[in-house]
Amino acid sequence: MYPVLRFAKEVLSNRTAARTGLFDTHVTRHLIWPVDIDMWMELNNGRTLTLFDLGRFALLSRTGLVGALRRQGWVGTVAGATIRYRRRVQMFQKVEVRSRILGWGERFIYMEQAMYRQGTCTGHALFRVAVTDRTRLVPTAELAPALGTGASPPLPDWVRAWSDAEDRRPWPPLL
Repeated sequence: MYPVLRFAKEVLSNRTAARTGLFDTHVTRHLIWPVDIDMWMELNNGRTLTLFDLGRFALLSRTGLVGALRRQGWVGTVAGATIRYRRRVQMFQKVEVRSRILGWGERFIYMEQAMYRQGTCTGHALFRVAVTDRTRLVPTAELAPALGTGASPPLPDWVRAWSDAEDRRPWPPLL
């Protein structure tokens, strides 16, 4: 079940918050509830992705991108992700999700997110986000006015390597 109350909290708290720069890091804070844990009594990996989802939405709201996308009739959607889990997060622990935009290529915006508990990184994720309209993927060159800048900063080597690997991955899968 999607955490509707958490989503509402993010929408309300970021609606009137000061705008942030496109490449600033946005921080959201969460308490891990019993509904967030798995059979091993730690944060469920799917719920981790949901908390990252909330952080991305908050970031895009604070940068003004959500409004810009809505005005164009566009939506953002995750087009790929990779994640590392490194430390356990358990019930009733507090976590901080840090989110930022790294840049973009021809088709995707690249964002990274990390979860921290008491100053220690528990997990890190890289997402590529596509912007679409009703019929197609919108090239990032068309997003430039909404992004407020013409050119992306150079993407880190590890992001480009991951993106290249994703582009070579067979689709549909050979299962």
